[in-house]
Amino acid sequence: MSEPLGYLAFLGLMARARMVLTDSGGIQEETTVLGVPCITLRENTERPITCSMGTNVLAGTDPRQILEAALRVLDSPLPKNRIPEKWDGRAAERIADHLMIWLKRRSTDRRSQARVNRRRPGEAIAQPNR
Repeated sequence: MSEPLGYLAFLGLMARARMVLTDSGGIQEETTVLGVPCITLRENTERPITCSMGTNVLAGTDPRQILEAALRVLDSPLPKNRIPEKWDGRAAERIADHLMIWLKRRSTDRRSQARVNRRRPGEAIAQPNR
């Protein structure tokens, strides 16, 4: 045990670990990115992709199951550093791209609506030639 660590110090500790035992979903994600095997001390996870990537094992809360899972991990080679497809650190860029598309579409929709609102009563709306 140790005193509480800052985020970067804790990340460094996990990066050098052979295995991490946790009940934290965030740590399940971080160990996946770091390529460090994780044993989750719960019956379920809100991060199932970490299990399907092979970097996380759900061991439950039974001490015997936890020990068995830990021994299996220690007897196995390290998982290949496979990172889920969208975990590339570019989320903000993708969000900004989607926001720009949404804003452009919204702007176009508003201009179209403004044109419709400007026509005089009784004036026909121009239809495209077909």
